[in-house]
Amino acid sequence: MIETFLTDRAWLWLAAALYLGGFLFGVVPLVRRGRHSNRLSFFIMLAGFVAQTLGLYLRGKAIGGCPIGNTFEILQFTTWSAVALYFIVGAVFRLSLLGFFTSAFAAALSLVSLAVPACDAVCRASASGGNAWIEFHAALALFSYGVFGLLALTSGMYLLQWFSIKRRRMDGIFSFLPSMRALDQINLRLHATGAILLGASLAVALIHWQRGAGHTVGFAMLFLGAIWFLYAVFLALRLANIVPARRLAWACIVLFVVAIFSIGLVNNHRASRATGADAHQKP
Repeated sequence: MIETFLTDRAWLWLAAALYLGGFLFGVVPLVRRGRHSNRLSFFIMLAGFVAQTLGLYLRGKAIGGCPIGNTFEILQFTTWSAVALYFIVGAVFRLSLLGFFTSAFAAALSLVSLAVPACDAVCRASASGGNAWIEFHAALALFSYGVFGLLALTSGMYLLQWFSIKRRRMDGIFSFLPSMRALDQINLRLHATGAILLGASLAVALIHWQRGAGHTVGFAMLFLGAIWFLYAVFLALRLANIVPARRLAWACIVLFVVAIFSIGLVNNHRASRATGADAHQKP
């Protein structure tokens, strides 16, 4: 019944607008009065999350599976995962500024995916081909991307706190940041959680992948495997105290940017392979 009110893209546009509104309602009092109003931003983000959930539900209903068939859907699902995790992590660790950064992240990723027509140029049916294990693998991988997105945000908060201490600036936005020790522990937990989820996703794919999937699957798996390997290596180095927390924070931000850009590359490759296969099938 909800499709009679708004289409899937309309719900997702509404969600993006609400995420942007949550960011603006957080940044205006911070700039004007040096205060951070977290409560109003939280409820605006919650409304955005509900709208995005409805939009993804309608898209999934239309394609008959998890909405992860093109770059647009993947970016939206990654945003949804990061926001869902924010509600858990922010409440558990009481990170008041995390909502501020998460709303900016969600608004940016959502608006880019909606505003760039090429991201949603090809609306495919379910990418899983009806295989529940493949769909589970893809959903786990994208949920891990949501974890890594949140990790990039908390890593940015860690670097801001490091900058404030180095420059002896404890006013404004810096006064709301948690301690570096607390952020370091949060980063390590998110890093380990994301690596475990992505590793589990790869294990599911390797065990249950059907024959005949072709080179497209191998190409996507190569990127996912490379990203997981890099995250796992940096996590091991940090746990062994070989890499300082500050360098790990930079690495996590850069790795997430690379992971996001690889989504478009993998999907473009998948689309070109699918077009080539169709061309060969035509008489």
